[in-house]
Amino acid sequence: MTPAGKTRLVVSRFVTCRKVVGALVILTVVLSGCATTGHLPELIGKAPEHPIDVSEVQQDPQRFLGNPVRWGGTIIGVENLKNATRIEILSRPLSKSGKPDLEQPGQGRFLAELKGFVDPANYPEGRLLTVAGKIAGVVKRPIGNYPYTYPVVTAEAQYLWPKPVTKVYPAYPYPYYDPFYDPFFDPWYPWGYRPYYW
Repeated sequence: MTPAGKTRLVVSRFVTCRKVVGALVILTVVLSGCATTGHLPELIGKAPEHPIDVSEVQQDPQRFLGNPVRWGGTIIGVENLKNATRIEILSRPLSKSGKPDLEQPGQGRFLAELKGFVDPANYPEGRLLTVAGKIAGVVKRPIGNYPYTYPVVTAEAQYLWPKPVTKVYPAYPYPYYDPFYDPFFDPWYPWGYRPYYW
């Protein structure tokens, strides 16, 4: 093969290698984007321009009627109506992604109204739920003997956050014996071991 031919071969291999590396970089970026957002609805990940608190709606429901909100928190209960389902939620502050923060205290209760039938088994008590929709009004219900005002949100999008996975470590019975423990090993001794009579 002539020197010119060898040069063309090296250049073509170099260009092919660059194309492969470029494709891998693009694929990595796309996959990492998918991993961070998942199937999170766009309305959940996007906060309204003028956030509204649950307490504000409780005090003046007519003022906020029809306003968009993005609320979330801990599920307290599920009520199936004839053509809709209402989920009672203890409101919590949301992160930028829309996930309720369990480290923060509750900020009041509200009802998320979803269209049609929703199986309560799929929305168990204690799970985190974020909804985006519009204020539809308020409903008064007692909590114990206390009359409570629940803002109602007609949900246009909702996201049930995955249940956190907790690692379970094996518990060793007492007393635990470590077969790799060496009582004569001394890292400060020149040879790593000290004589047994020390």
